[in-house]
Amino acid sequence: MSGKNETVVERRSDRELVVTRVFDAPARIVFEAWSKPELFQRWWVPKALGVPLRACEMDVRTGGGYRLEFGLDAANSMAFYGKYTDVTPPSRIVWTNEEGGEVSVTTVNFEDQGGKTLLTLSELYPSKEGCDEAIQGSAAGLPMQFDQLDELLAELVG
Repeated sequence: MSGKNETVVERRSDRELVVTRVFDAPARIVFEAWSKPELFQRWWVPKALGVPLRACEMDVRTGGGYRLEFGLDAANSMAFYGKYTDVTPPSRIVWTNEEGGEVSVTTVNFEDQGGKTLLTLSELYPSKEGCDEAIQGSAAGLPMQFDQLDELLAELVG
């Protein structure tokens, strides 16, 4: 792991978070790590949480859907699900997050930079409160997740 690529989390408005990071791998490989369930489940959950990803169903195409289930067992699990609204390999994935009652939208752009990839993740929440919660929750884990993605990419490129 290079350790030199920083994850930058920035609040762009009351309802939008933007996260950027450069990865030392071509965009097509970074895109695969986001779109192939067998790769995605290897890096998505921060290991420090100690909560496994129990199920990872992903049909990454425009109109497809996903369902991710976290938890130690079926009785104590939490599911996240939604639909892919725009998938343009290897440059863009847009999906909805529908589990909370209010739908938020996540957009991930993969910009090829001569063998490296600038990844820009934008999350648009239906309310300021939803964005506030994300900053305290899921966004806090992104640097750990992206470090794990770095490790996976080093393996895939290497």
